[in-house]
Amino acid sequence: MKEYFILQFKMQNRQLTAWGIEPVIGYVLGLFAFMVLSIKLFEATQFAEYFYMVVALSVVLKWNEVNRNDFLKLCYSRKGYIKIRIIENLLVSIAFISFLLVQEKYLSSVLLAISVCLFSLIDLKSKSSFTVPTPFYKHPFEFALGFRTNYILYLFAYLLALMAIYVDNFNLGIFALLLTLVSCLSYYTNSEDAFYVWVFSLSPKEFIRYKLKNIIHYATLLCLPITISLSLFFYTKIDIILGVQCIGYLFIFTTMLAKYSVFPEKINIRFGIVLALTVWLPLLLVLIIPYLYIQSTKKLKEILQ
Repeated sequence: MKEYFILQFKMQNRQLTAWGIEPVIGYVLGLFAFMVLSIKLFEATQFAEYFYMVVALSVVLKWNEVNRNDFLKLCYSRKGYIKIRIIENLLVSIAFISFLLVQEKYLSSVLLAISVCLFSLIDLKSKSSFTVPTPFYKHPFEFALGFRTNYILYLFAYLLALMAIYVDNFNLGIFALLLTLVSCLSYYTNSEDAFYVWVFSLSPKEFIRYKLKNIIHYATLLCLPITISLSLFFYTKIDIILGVQCIGYLFIFTTMLAKYSVFPEKINIRFGIVLALTVWLPLLLVLIIPYLYIQSTKKLKEILQ
């Protein structure tokens, strides 16, 4: 079991090196960015602890991939497998648990620790042929795949919006809207096979316009229950609601351009750092978007034409 974690650590170091980042520097910068974002989040909203728990559990669920877990079950006994999964889940969530303790959110930190341990016992492998229906079947693949993966998160966001209306807390409603938009943004962090781009009989510019249309159409559809509800009950702040919605489109579009600017390679950690900076300095998008657009058209031209 010790050898397994040593191997995972070495693989992580190699991944950082492949991205052009010295592992030690990467870990230090990652921890620093996590602390800064965490502090800003807890200063911005009183519901930061719940956001923490959702994000941590979402990350843990990403590690509960069926094929990977099946491989671990083949290599280790049942007891060894459970130990590995518990340790992995705790390592992934330890930063969140620690910061909750620093913020004196003791109950949330304990619940999170218990939850990630229980998640190690859950096998998400489906035994039925049931597929979650989506309204996105005409334009795969980002939203159709993403919705089926994160539909529980949307239910949670819609519940938060209802709670915001019930307790008359506008900030909680905006948080629910942001949670939905961030989920949509995450769909464009994974690259498809080049074949699924090649099949389009479009120029690079037309392809990018097609993707932008899908972003606006489907992100609007997912945010609509929250947007309408908040607009009805907080109608004096409709300008803020629509402003957040439009900025969300802009960030999703930027991420999409970033994906195709390095296509068919995956987005590296450098873009994640740049995107985090634009959250605090949105004017950077004025420089970033044109650059990514030019790079995207160059990469897409190699495949589409």
